[in-house]
Amino acid sequence: MKIKNDPIYVRRRRIVLAVVVAIAVVLVLLVGSLVVGTEGEPSAEAASSTSTAAEPTQPTEVESPAPEDSPATPQGESAAAAETDLVRVQRLTGEMAPKSVVASAKGQIFAQNMMYRHTVSVFTADGALQKTIDDSVELADFGIEGHPGTSKGAPVEMAFSPDGETAWVSNYSMYGENFLPEGKDACAGPKGVSDSYVYKIDTSSLEIVDVIEVGAVPKYVAATPDGKQVLVSNWCSMDLSVIDVEQGEVTSTIPLGGDNPRGIEVSPDSSTAYVALMGSDRTVSVELASGEVDADFTDTGDGPRHLVLSPEGEHLYVTNNNSGTVSEVDAATGEVTREVAVGTQPRSMAMSPDGGALYVVNYNDATMSKVATEDFEVIQTVKTDPHPIGITYEPTEQRVWVANYGGSIIVFDDSRTVD
Repeated sequence: MKIKNDPIYVRRRRIVLAVVVAIAVVLVLLVGSLVVGTEGEPSAEAASSTSTAAEPTQPTEVESPAPEDSPATPQGESAAAAETDLVRVQRLTGEMAPKSVVASAKGQIFAQNMMYRHTVSVFTADGALQKTIDDSVELADFGIEGHPGTSKGAPVEMAFSPDGETAWVSNYSMYGENFLPEGKDACAGPKGVSDSYVYKIDTSSLEIVDVIEVGAVPKYVAATPDGKQVLVSNWCSMDLSVIDVEQGEVTSTIPLGGDNPRGIEVSPDSSTAYVALMGSDRTVSVELASGEVDADFTDTGDGPRHLVLSPEGEHLYVTNNNSGTVSEVDAATGEVTREVAVGTQPRSMAMSPDGGALYVVNYNDATMSKVATEDFEVIQTVKTDPHPIGITYEPTEQRVWVANYGGSIIVFDDSRTVD
């Protein structure tokens, strides 16, 4: 008979407990890795096991320390982004699985939660939840036939209209009557992939006010600076949907020659769109009036994913997911002028309003890199939660929001000058 306070018994019990804990940790990490398929989109297995959403709840503010590491810039002044330090100030969790996060000029933030929650989480600049928008719609209410009853989406990306009054949200796939099996990054299946839809959301009422059919597995959304058009890159139909805002419908669909289009940027005069073809090393330019595509506009690195233009539209910045770099491109000529190594699998990025800094999330490193655009060097790297996937700069508080695919948002203050 073993006595519980016998030293040998105690040691053995501790060893068994340590082994059990180690196995549990490995299983958690393994399950987490299955949530992500190609390009970090949900795998078919993960989607099928998580499509039923829990009831939306108020996100939990896990931490909100005051930044004390460096002096604040005097009120009414704004320090140059290249001269400030990122300081972590908040971590939000709850019923979220954010694939992207986007802030308006007015300080409203939308986080898109895919089919894992079937919701969009809307926040104010201080991290308070305004509303959790359910993605369920009655398509017949919007004049769309063939899908009776309730349909659900999978909010993946969004863009604000220039005035901030409208949010345009793409749905990775649709779920409901007469839709084919869930769309996926492989763009293959015995029955094909259904076209999906973009939701138009009023940012005051936070209600879905229109639903517009686009292509198969739509990803990125961009509103033109003049507010007249909304552009959607369709990953599987490999084209660009052009929505006329006034008419509320797609007025043209521009083929992009394949290679899985994703990121979109639009020139300040709203005449030219740039589209990253993530299945290649190319970014194309599109003349929106004519629909003419320059398929050889620029070659940067392997897997170009996200695009950002400098404030004056002179430079285009490209994250190269498979190369671990960010490229600077002359927006007029397509010439690659500079390149900087960031982290493993850089996905989304944001730019400070003054154009002085880029913020890049590195998916496999669980980090975010801050790049000074003047000398094109990484000036700071900060830790995030696993699988950072979306990022935005919130201008009213000068904060950078990072969406982590595992279910959190981390907020960094970037208003304080470096000592």
